[in-house]
Amino acid sequence: MQHASGEAAWAEPLVGFSSGDDAVFEGFKRYVGPYHWTPQEAFALAFPEAPAAPEALAVVSWVLPQTEATKADNRRERVYPAERWARARIFGEMVNSQLRRELVASLTADGYQAVAPVLIPQWSTKTSEPYVIASTWSERHIAYASGLGTFGLCDGLITPKGKAVRLGSVVVRGRVPATLRPYTHHQAYCPFFSDGSCGECIDRCPVKAISKAGHDKLKCDRHLERTKAYVKEHYGFEGYGCGLCQTGVPCESHVPPTGVAGRV
Repeated sequence: MQHASGEAAWAEPLVGFSSGDDAVFEGFKRYVGPYHWTPQEAFALAFPEAPAAPEALAVVSWVLPQTEATKADNRRERVYPAERWARARIFGEMVNSQLRRELVASLTADGYQAVAPVLIPQWSTKTSEPYVIASTWSERHIAYASGLGTFGLCDGLITPKGKAVRLGSVVVRGRVPATLRPYTHHQAYCPFFSDGSCGECIDRCPVKAISKAGHDKLKCDRHLERTKAYVKEHYGFEGYGCGLCQTGVPCESHVPPTGVAGRV
C-alpha cells in the first residue's frame, strides 16, 4: 500500500482456471464485441512465431479481495474514496501488475510460454455502442469464464469474496483442469437480477451513475476524474478511486444469499 504501516493491499486471493477452447470466449465476441480477444488471439500476439491451438492453452485468473480495513474505511464514505481504497487502487494495482509479470516469469522459467494480455502493447480500450467503454481483454469477463463470479447491477464482478476486488489473468500454453462455473447466467449472483430485490448500489453511487437501467460509465468516469484532486489534496499522492458501490452493499464480501446460481 506504500503506507507507513506497511500493511498489505490485498486479502487472501482466489484462483480459477479456464480452457482456451471454452466456447465462452467466442461468446464474448458476440456479447462484448468482435475486438475482444480469445486466449488463442492474445497468445498469438505475444508469440506470433509459435501459434497454439485453442485446446493447447489455459487461462489462470485470480481475485484480489480488498482487506477488511479497506472495506470498513470505504464503507463510511459518501462521495470520495477512503485513503486505503485509493492506495489499493493505485499501489495495490501495481502489485497486481507485478503479480502478472512474476507469474509469467515463473511459468517461463518452468518451460511454459505465457502472457498477461493486459500488459502487452496491443491491449487497448474500445468505444462500444452497447457498453460505451470496453477493452480487448476484460479481466472481469475472464474471471467469469474461470468460475470466479458473475456481474452485478453496477457492472462489478460478484465473487465468493464479494465485489470489493481487483482481478488479473495470464494465458499459458499448457493444460489445466478448468474450474467449474457454478452458475448458468452471467448475472446469477446479483439479487437485483435474480429476484428483483436489493439495488443498494444505486444509493451508494454519489453521482447517480447507477440506476435500475444499469451503469452509466461516462458519469462514473467523470467522477473518477474529479477524485484525483481530492486524493492529492487529502492523501498526498497522485491517485484516484471511488469503489463506493463495492462497499456498504450486501455483495461487498460474499455472494448475497438471494443471488443463487441459475436464478434469473
